[in-house]
Amino acid sequence: MRPGESFVSQPIRSLQTMLRVLAESDDRYLPLIPDGIYGPETTRAVTNFQRQHGIPVTGITDQATWDAVVSAYEPALVEQAAAEPVIVILEPGQVIRQGESHNILPLVQGMLTVLALVYGSIGQPGTGGILDAATADSLSSFQSLSNLPMTGNLDRMTWKHLALHYPLAANLRKHRT
Repeated sequence: MRPGESFVSQPIRSLQTMLRVLAESDDRYLPLIPDGIYGPETTRAVTNFQRQHGIPVTGITDQATWDAVVSAYEPALVEQAAAEPVIVILEPGQVIRQGESHNILPLVQGMLTVLALVYGSIGQPGTGGILDAATADSLSSFQSLSNLPMTGNLDRMTWKHLALHYPLAANLRKHRT
């Protein structure tokens, strides 16, 4: 939960939102619903935060408390937010064909491995950064499932579909194990 633009000039709501993110990532903090009112719940959450961080316990958000909340919030937000996407750039018209090596292929092979485990109808790819026969077969199966031409090659459209399917498959895999 990142403070949106609507929280600009709303320091209480911003404070509450940061405290809420902290509570979502660490059970030492008290959960808080951002309502923009510095009431008893906010005072309790601030008091708890001050106690956890060795700040004089007043329940009041002075500059030292604010700075400590911001410092704790930034790493907690990284844990709560979606992972940063990996942007792979294939040149327009670029195609990686069977027998070729490329620095993107280990990543593609890892993604195909997860897709093979989740979908079952995709064979295990090879490894090592070469578009070998096993990787080409795996790509062809994936292309078929994605209604793409079954070339066994890696092109921009295949990459786009891999990038869209992989996060879903990785989350399904995580929940199944």
